[in-house]
Formats: sequence, structure tokens, C-alpha cells
Amino acid sequence: MCLSIPSKVTKIDKENNTATVDTMGVSREASLDLMEEDSIKIGDFVLLHIGFIMNKIDEEDALVSLATYKEILEAMDQEELQRTIQESDNCPNG
Repeated sequence: MCLSIPSKVTKIDKENNTATVDTMGVSREASLDLMEEDSIKIGDFVLLHIGFIMNKIDEEDALVSLATYKEILEAMDQEELQRTIQESDNCPNG
């Protein structure tokens, strides 16, 4: 199962057309190639898929989604949590 968890943009590299995003405490690079130039700013919340920023989302909606994800994660046992993380790292393109 693929989940698109809201991520906050923390840095933008215009030379490489990438952004650094924070996804629930995990920092990663994401391509801006699918977004209109200068449409993403530091502090924006975005959704990613297979390493690409797909769209910008409203901060209030992002915060509600993040709170829900945190509740789900807290309810999972450690083995289930590890399996979910591994599966999300291998999300198929499609």
C-alpha cells in the first residue's frame, strides 16, 4: 500500500530543481520537475510520489492528516510498523 504523507519543504535547490522535505521527522530529497516553476516555497506542505512532488496542499489539511497518521502509528505494534515502513519504501510506480 502506498501512502502519500504530507511533507514540509525545508530547503529548495533551484540549480538541481529539487526540494528537501521533512516527512514526520525524516528528511529526504524530492524532484520539483512536475511542478510549475516557483510554485513551491520553503514552509509549504506537499505530497510526494516516487520521489516527485506531485502537488502542494493546504497547511491545515496537512496538519490534520499528520495527526491522523500519528494516531495510527501509535496504535501499531513494532513489527507491524516496521513492515509498513518497508512496504512504503518499495511502493510500485502506478
